[in-house]
Amino acid sequence: MSDRMKSGLAVVTGAGGGLGRALALELAARDMRVVALGRRREGIEETAAMAPKGQIEVLQVDVADAGAVREGLREVTEEVPITLLINNAAVYPRRDFLDETPDSFMDTVAINLGGMVNCSHAALEGMVETGFGRIMNVSTFADLAPLPASSGYAVSKGAARILTRAMIADLADRFPDIVINDWMPGMLATRMGVAHGLDPAQSAKWGARLALWHDPALNGSVFERDREILPPRGIKARIKDALLMRRRHPRVISG
Repeated sequence: MSDRMKSGLAVVTGAGGGLGRALALELAARDMRVVALGRRREGIEETAAMAPKGQIEVLQVDVADAGAVREGLREVTEEVPITLLINNAAVYPRRDFLDETPDSFMDTVAINLGGMVNCSHAALEGMVETGFGRIMNVSTFADLAPLPASSGYAVSKGAARILTRAMIADLADRFPDIVINDWMPGMLATRMGVAHGLDPAQSAKWGARLALWHDPALNGSVFERDREILPPRGIKARIKDALLMRRRHPRVISG
């Protein structure tokens, strides 16, 4: 972790439980000052109580409320800037499309996609000013093969991956030291996950390491658990690689 990263705040959304709590605690254990952001005060206060006193600050905010997010983050960054944002907050209502209403569907989109827009936009105010920062979006491949009763979740999380690429398209050339990428933690043993899933504390170790890895070469990369998912290559590129005896190796989270 760079000294510049450590000099600022790490904001973790959805930090009142599950993976968000585990990420906040792992970052605190790595000497980052953390803002645990969430809708339920009880949950984020429980997260803060699990860390050394003063290491985690709580911010009760609904990520779907753009104004509240902007004002809340401005308050906590009056003296110290945000150097890291982990967009983790999400809901998974598990409703059949015929049981959804347009309003309930868009409520899911407002949190899973809108929350990422709101938090990223607010955090970028300071990052653009300093020319430095790190945004990691907790992602999924749910849009590629949606499960039954997951339409709102699949659509919103799939669009969130597009948002990552769109932000990079707008920012990467002008602000190469603002590094943005996607991370998929895998199936976890959390309320949104499955009983036999991975312990979120283990997953958070990979996520925290990746989030604190500040390297412009990571811009636009996609990691699943502890390993990079390489983008597909066209037939011409694969033939060229073969002729040049060139092999690409996925990066692995370590350290």
